Amino acid sequence: MTWNLWWRFGPWQRRRDAILHVLREERPDVLGLQEVWGSADENLAGWLADELGMEWTWSRSPVQDRWHRRNGGDTSVDVGVAVLSRHPLLETAERRLPAGDEPDDGKTALYALIDAPGGPLPFFTTHLNSGIAQSAVRCAQVRELAAFVAERTAEGGHPPVVTGDFNAEADFDEVRLIGGYKTAPAVPGLVLLDAWRFADPALPHGTWDIAHRDSVNFGDRPSCIDYILVGVPGPGGRGRIRAARRTADRPVAGTWPSDHAAVIAELAP
Repeated sequence: MTWNLWWRFGPWQRRRDAILHVLREERPDVLGLQEVWGSADENLAGWLADELGMEWTWSRSPVQDRWHRRNGGDTSVDVGVAVLSRHPLLETAERRLPAGDEPDDGKTALYALIDAPGGPLPFFTTHLNSGIAQSAVRCAQVRELAAFVAERTAEGGHPPVVTGDFNAEADFDEVRLIGGYKTAPAVPGLVLLDAWRFADPALPHGTWDIAHRDSVNFGDRPSCIDYILVGVPGPGGRGRIRAARRTADRPVAGTWPSDHAAVIAELAP
């Protein structure tokens, strides 16, 4: 599962409870989270992990200025990405992503090797730049992300799983680049299949902005910018994408959990 949690915007205390409600219903085995808040007193990923009986790790963004300005100048709460897992975490690492000529927003990619029942599963989550004219930066970030994935994926092991908010729709250069099958791959031989290809086309796929009709969303519909990408299946179909769908796409007790819907994919063991 992948989900952007909208940091500390809006009624975040009520949203926190709504997020937990969704996760209790969905019970994902492994979860990539973006816009996770952390402070000296509490980390949202840690709180969720404690409530759900999961393990967790997070990557704090090394650049916080823009987020603090958007939160009224409050410097006590930071933003980052996180991974939660029902299975033990064997190792973790993070990779700084480039900003190019744009203001540095401190983007990172987070890796966790999951001790899954079928063998170690390399899992990644990230959050790319959001500027409407920043496709070139996102392409550079995707190239660094692809190198990170290739370095951390063992040949013959479970295909890698890459999740996150790419701030780009499926036909954007950066999404085609990370897939590596609609254009030359960012790393030779690295192909990542988009789980949305395995979703019911009759169901809605938009993930942002589901809660606010006045948002810049490339038209009067939610944009599909959140992804689960999986490497080519291994022997016996290991890691094959069986299904994918949208979730967290409605209010909980009158509160939207996030401005993003989540994506869930079911993989063959």
